Amino acid sequence: MGDQEWLARRFEEHRPRLRAVAYRMLGSLSEAEDAVQDAWLRLSCADTSRVENLGAWLKTVVARVSLNMLRTRNHGREESLEAHLPDPIIDPTHGADPEREALLADSVGLALIIVLETLTPAERLAFVLHDMFATPFDEIALILGRSPGATRQLASRARRRVRGTAPVPDVDLSGQWAVVDAFLAAARDGNFDALVAVLDANVALRADSGVAGGLREVRGAEVVARQALTWSRVDLTMRRALINGAAGLVAMRDGQPFSVGAVTVRGGRIVEIDILGDPERLAQLDLSTLDT
Repeated sequence: MGDQEWLARRFEEHRPRLRAVAYRMLGSLSEAEDAVQDAWLRLSCADTSRVENLGAWLKTVVARVSLNMLRTRNHGREESLEAHLPDPIIDPTHGADPEREALLADSVGLALIIVLETLTPAERLAFVLHDMFATPFDEIALILGRSPGATRQLASRARRRVRGTAPVPDVDLSGQWAVVDAFLAAARDGNFDALVAVLDANVALRADSGVAGGLREVRGAEVVARQALTWSRVDLTMRRALINGAAGLVAMRDGQPFSVGAVTVRGGRIVEIDILGDPERLAQLDLSTLDT
């Protein structure tokens, strides 16, 4: 086996974890794959004879590439990015394959990725690497070009934002499905009171249709219930799906994807509904494995 072939095999061993880092950093499956491919190109051209921990070296490369991509996306400013709906990870209800499960380790629900989108690039990198991948602050500081103390503060600010904004969902998947099914039944029957009963009083409904202005949000059980009744009048076929590991729905119209809905259930009620309705992005999704 040649050195390049050996290196390629080692890289493939680390690929799932590298994609997980990049997805948390970028919220985009295609950009995450680009970042990982960039890491391979750099590895194939680098002298790694003195690299003691190849996994850590590759993680650092992917983190740097992802950070640069975030900064470019934000026109080079260290400001919060405009919120938008990240790429959902969609799987059939019987579960994901091992590689996709690596993307979803640590319960990375869509609601959490949406909050990460609102952080500055530096905050996001510090939080993702330290809190999700246990990277020491000394190493993160080298990537950011800041002191370990300043890097620790970045992660702390991000952590407060995440804890104060991203809801922690119920872990029982069967319980999630029961709530989602009750929501669908109430919408189908036009039962406004039943809809309100299954929604948290301050439920958030966010929708990304791909138009200018990014993610649009409304709040409140009655407002969301009225919106659900409006949707129930549209001729849609609903398919169950796991969206970032949680109960969710894919709506089809005339055999084509109409929307993907991620549902966050906490305390037996729906606290967030995040809907991707951008036709261009929906057309890129592979939904062939979903339950019919």
